[in-house]
Amino acid sequence: MTDTRLLHTVGARAVAWLWDHRDGFRLEPDVDPETGFLERFKPVGELALVGKVLFREGVAGSRQADLTRRLLDHVWRETLDGGRLLVQGRRTEPISPIPFEVYLPFRELGYRQPEIERAAVLNHRLDSWAAFETTPTRRLGLAAFQRRFGLTPRPPEHDALAATWLARTPEPWTVEGHIAYDVTHAVFHLTDWGENPGGLPAPLADYLSLWLPAWIDDWTDLRRWDLVGELLVVDACLPRPTLDERGWAAFAAAQQEDGAMPAVRAMPEYDDRDALFDAVYHPTLVAAFASTLATSRALTELVQAMS
Repeated sequence: MTDTRLLHTVGARAVAWLWDHRDGFRLEPDVDPETGFLERFKPVGELALVGKVLFREGVAGSRQADLTRRLLDHVWRETLDGGRLLVQGRRTEPISPIPFEVYLPFRELGYRQPEIERAAVLNHRLDSWAAFETTPTRRLGLAAFQRRFGLTPRPPEHDALAATWLARTPEPWTVEGHIAYDVTHAVFHLTDWGENPGGLPAPLADYLSLWLPAWIDDWTDLRRWDLVGELLVVDACLPRPTLDERGWAAFAAAQQEDGAMPAVRAMPEYDDRDALFDAVYHPTLVAAFASTLATSRALTELVQAMS
């Protein structure tokens, strides 16, 4: 089994880097409409999701937990202006699910913005929201988010799952590029970001258990750290995680001393702080996510072995 200290250290370093670069979680309210105001919400929503996982699993050290809470408070208060910029985003693109997707994990962490909640209930009644064109995997995620919010998913999660790549368990050698991310995110949605491994249907869990070690091996050899991190999360979401030793050793070795994780191969060289953040914030968030789940699973195994 992979060393628990190594697993935990990856996450602690990642959170420290995210805190030091918290100004990177910026929005651009005056951006050109052709670029899209809502595009910059993605890092904020992903931070909230990872923060929720960290507090839910309860395996963070005191400094890591404190930095995460301060980071979430900063982003809610300073970046989102107490949720008011989510309202602005919703008014800019009324049918876009992005403000709702970003808001839900904040709501689950205790932050509230009533206008976004009213808008979610209203949009849920509209055929336009159910017809919003997106990928099957994101449609599955929207269905799961509606359930978590207390709404009846449209379409039902089972129907949304059936349209995804993963549900069809096709040839494993086709897992590359965006397909690999479709696989990882389908697992995240089915398990509520690792909270409910039982949400993964048994045939899909068996399929992933069979092929995941090979995928982790392949992407580790290619040094695609962002994807390796997501696959390590998938491993930790399985009913019987392996905590892949080779994958974790390589992943941890790729992390920089300051906690940043390169997306591919080595760290990019940018003088501009914003450009650097945009290039590595996602793999660094994934490192915190993977570390939290893997540490939690490893500690659970130790407790069970001692019982």
